Amino acid sequence: MQRRQLLLAGGALCALPGHALDFAPPRAPAAMRASVDRIIDIAVGIRPFRAQGPRIEAQRLHGRTVVHHYGHGGSGWSLSWGSAQRALALVQAGGAKPGERIAVIGCGAIGLTTARTAQQAGYRVRLYAKDRPPQVTSSAATGLWTPDSRIVTREHAGEAWSAGWEAMARASFKVHQSYLGLPSGPVEWHDGYLLADDFDTPLPSHAGEPDYPDLASRIADLRPRGVALAAGEHPFRTPQVRRFTQLVFNIPAYQRLLLDDFARDGGELVQRVFHRASDFAHLPERTVVNCSGDGARRLLADTTLTPVRGQTARLIPQPEVDYALIWRSHNLVVLPRRDGLLVAAMGGDDFGNDDPRPDRAQSEAAVQRLAGLF
Repeated sequence: MQRRQLLLAGGALCALPGHALDFAPPRAPAAMRASVDRIIDIAVGIRPFRAQGPRIEAQRLHGRTVVHHYGHGGSGWSLSWGSAQRALALVQAGGAKPGERIAVIGCGAIGLTTARTAQQAGYRVRLYAKDRPPQVTSSAATGLWTPDSRIVTREHAGEAWSAGWEAMARASFKVHQSYLGLPSGPVEWHDGYLLADDFDTPLPSHAGEPDYPDLASRIADLRPRGVALAAGEHPFRTPQVRRFTQLVFNIPAYQRLLLDDFARDGGELVQRVFHRASDFAHLPERTVVNCSGDGARRLLADTTLTPVRGQTARLIPQPEVDYALIWRSHNLVVLPRRDGLLVAAMGGDDFGNDDPRPDRAQSEAAVQRLAGLF
C-alpha cells in the first residue's frame, strides 16, 4: 500500500458515511470525453526523492554560503511555501541582510517559491536556471495538493521530523489559499471521486519502493471529510465510490503568475548551466540557495537522491468537467485543470527510473481505461 501515495492520499480524504457535512444535493457529473485522439500533450517529470526527506541545510562551499533546498519527492508544489520559509531562515542565519542580493538556483516549483519568499522578506534575488517554465520538470506535475507524496520513508519519520513536516504543510496551505479567486485560477478547490472495486483490498507494492509513513492524519482538519456514495448517486461503472474535495493547481497559470510577480518585484532571471558545485564560486552573490531538484544528483553527486519517473497526458479541455477522479484499482488519476484534463497513469517501474522519454502507449492505455468508466 505504500507505493502509490497519490492514490492512497485520496483514500485518506474520505471518511465513513455520516461523517461529512455535505448539504449539496447529488448531481450527475459531466462525462469525460476520453479518447486517444483528444490527447494534446504527453509530459514526463522526474521527482527528486530522498529517504531522509527534503534537504534543507546550509554549508560553506567554495567561498559561498550555500543553502540546499531540494529533494521533495512528489510534494514540491504542495509543500513549497512552508519549505521555502525554512530555507529563508537559513539564509538569514547565514548573515545575509535584507536589501542584499542572493542567488537562487533552479526555476521549478521550489526555486520559484523560494525566490518569491526571499523577495517578500526584502532580499533582491537573481534566479539562475538552465530552463524556465514550461521546460522545467515541475511543469509535468499533476497539480493535486499532496504534501505527503513520497516525502520521506517511515524509518526517518520520527516525531520531530513529522512535526516539522506538519508545520511546513500548514504554512504552505495558508499561502495557497491566498491564490484562490484570481482570474487565472492558479489554485482552485474541486470535488472528486475516489473509485475502487474493493476499498478493503490492499494495493500490491512495487519492487524497490520503500515503506512510507501515514502523515495525512496530522493535517486532516485542512480538508473536508469525504462521503461514500450509493450506486444511484454516481454514473461510474465501478462498485465503490467516495466523493472528496481537494486543492488543484493549474500549473501553467501558477508558474506564469509567480514569474510575473518575481519580475515585478525586481527579480532577475539568468539562463545558466551549472556542471558542478564549484561553479558556484563564479557567482557574484555571497549567498546561494540551491533548488536544483533532481539535478542535484549530478551537480553535487548526491547519492541520497532517487529519481521517480512520472508521466502525464493532457486531453482537450472540457470546462463542464469540474471534478477529479482517482481510480484506485487501476492506478489512474484525472484532474480538471484549465489547460486540459490531466491523465496520470502510474507505472510499475517508476521508482528509480530517470528516463525522460514519453511512452505514448502508456498514456493511450490509461485514456482507454478511463473511457470504460462512462
